[in-house]
Amino acid sequence: MPKSMLNPKVDEFLNDAKTWREEFEQLRRIVLDCGLTEDFKWMHPCYTLNGKNVVLIHGFKEYCALLFHKGVLLKDEKKILIQQTVNVQSARQIRFTNAKEIIDMESTLKAYIHEAIEVEKSGLEVKLKKTADYSIPVEFQNKMEEVTDLKEAFEALTPGRQKAYIRYFAEAKQSKTREARIEKYMDQILDGKGLNDCTCGLFETNA
Repeated sequence: MPKSMLNPKVDEFLNDAKTWREEFEQLRRIVLDCGLTEDFKWMHPCYTLNGKNVVLIHGFKEYCALLFHKGVLLKDEKKILIQQTVNVQSARQIRFTNAKEIIDMESTLKAYIHEAIEVEKSGLEVKLKKTADYSIPVEFQNKMEEVTDLKEAFEALTPGRQKAYIRYFAEAKQSKTREARIEKYMDQILDGKGLNDCTCGLFETNA
């Protein structure tokens, strides 16, 4: 592939990869063959069309994956797209455990990527749930009843920040884990910050 198509940050990511490096390289080759622009977002290789995210490459302990940002809109004729968690609305993954799987699926992967490109070109958008449509974990409901300032602070957050917290708390399978997550992020909510907002204070301006 031409060097002009390669993003140096992705090269660095691959060089530092302790697992899935061969698989990442195969996925990168396949995605770039489809004509997308290589970027680096959320600490992973991300591929865009006119600045819009189409697919992302990422790895986990048990598998690596090609993530389609609007995967829910794809036809998925092969029934290979996976919803990572019940609260993920738009994105869908295709998972792999070795490089041979990727090579064997190359034509299918390219077909899915080209379909995702056409979805992006069409301007189709995923209709996302509103905050009110989410089921708030009972542990968080109880904590907000116990600490009224927490309830007020949470309701003052933007809908996107509210949904991020609800999803994160709800994803924990055990009640004690949900409670631990809530305790960990209480102060952050009370400070009016989102789940992924900077809390180091380095970027705050003086009043």
